[in-house]
Amino acid sequence: MIPIWRKIAAVLIAECRTRGVYLTVIMNISHCIGIIRGFLYKMIYFKNIKSSIYSLQVNSRIEIFSRDAKMTIGKFVFIRKNASIRIDFKGELLIADKVFINDNCNINCVNRISIGRYTKIAPNVCINDHDHNYKAQTNDHLIMGQVTIGNNVWIGSNVVILRDTTIGDNAVIAAGSIVKGDVPANTLFMNKRENKYVPYSPTPQLEVI
Repeated sequence: MIPIWRKIAAVLIAECRTRGVYLTVIMNISHCIGIIRGFLYKMIYFKNIKSSIYSLQVNSRIEIFSRDAKMTIGKFVFIRKNASIRIDFKGELLIADKVFINDNCNINCVNRISIGRYTKIAPNVCINDHDHNYKAQTNDHLIMGQVTIGNNVWIGSNVVILRDTTIGDNAVIAAGSIVKGDVPANTLFMNKRENKYVPYSPTPQLEVI
């Protein structure tokens, strides 16, 4: 235990030197509130959530709508503000150690989504393991699949990840991409973009007499 407390003290001293004492205190109060909120959600869904210490920041929420749904959260997962995580039916959401999820992210799981350790997810990312079955007039209104995100993956802002997607270890997903299918490990994935310029003639301004 002593080495752990020494490490914590060393980190706090370093943060005070770089950020200042006041802002370091404010930042760590925010972290503590997030850890308390994470613990409360674990208590609310005590039959569904299995977790270690994790942080759930202000206005982020976890909603579980089925007794068969499961969520596993690894050590030191950090979920920032306004994130929405929803699990239904027999959905299984696995978030490994030290995953970082930024502001305004949405994760919707009805079957299986796994996110590997050390993965970082930028703001406004949406991850879905299902589609709405708009073609068939049946009671099965969802088409279910899986999403597997490897270790140490970087996912840029405003990315949409669709069902039946596998992203390999150390991959980078460029901002604004729509991802479906397999992304090999150690690759940069981006959707093709094309800038188009259409010239036009401005309307002549009338002279004021």
